[in-house]
Amino acid sequence: MFLYDVTTIMWRDWIVLRRRLKKFILSRLVTPVLYLVAFGWGLGKNINLAAGSYMDFLVPGIVALNTMNVSYMSVTGVHAERVYHKSLEEYLGAPIEPAAFVVGKILSAVVRALISTALILSVAFTFGASLNFFASPVNFLVVVVLNSVIFASVCFCAALKVQTYEELAQVNTYLLMPMSFLCGTFFSTTELPPLVRAVIELLPLTHTSLLLREGFSLPSMIILAGYAIILLWLATRMFRRLSA
Repeated sequence: MFLYDVTTIMWRDWIVLRRRLKKFILSRLVTPVLYLVAFGWGLGKNINLAAGSYMDFLVPGIVALNTMNVSYMSVTGVHAERVYHKSLEEYLGAPIEPAAFVVGKILSAVVRALISTALILSVAFTFGASLNFFASPVNFLVVVVLNSVIFASVCFCAALKVQTYEELAQVNTYLLMPMSFLCGTFFSTTELPPLVRAVIELLPLTHTSLLLREGFSLPSMIILAGYAIILLWLATRMFRRLSA
């Protein structure tokens, strides 16, 4: 029953995505292409790395950044359903397990992030990236999924808490934006001051960038899994309280 409820929620979201798939694909290509042109071809020509090109260093960071943004934005509709459309009440009144609704929404965000990641890899290969980080596809897939679960859960929690779109945008401004540039996406965290580095290395996107770029690391994988489990539990708990 639980799995049936989860697949029902995912199927509903997939139908919505399928109708907008062309627009989704085009919108997901714009930012990665700009990053690859500006940082990979432009700035990257003036950066020398001990191992590989800056383009090879940049692509895993873009994948980490992109999965964070896509998974987060994919769940923002929950806020509109709760505050403006009041359609979230229909789910609350339906014979569906609250946890199944949360998991279904978050897994739908994961699907969108995976589609977007596939697009980025295609573009990166076209731009001449070697994609050596894809040597371990299982590690790559697990990291992308965990990162997507984390930030989809963050958005789900925020969507149930805030009252306006402006407040939801502030989460992006104060949380996602700093991580976008500081968590090892465009440069190594080793260049940061020790105190700043200690704080940055507590954040999940730092470990996502590390795992995608350097391969499997048990401490980083445990940290990501811990974030995913805790945030998914918190999102489910908040939704249960809403339905009580």
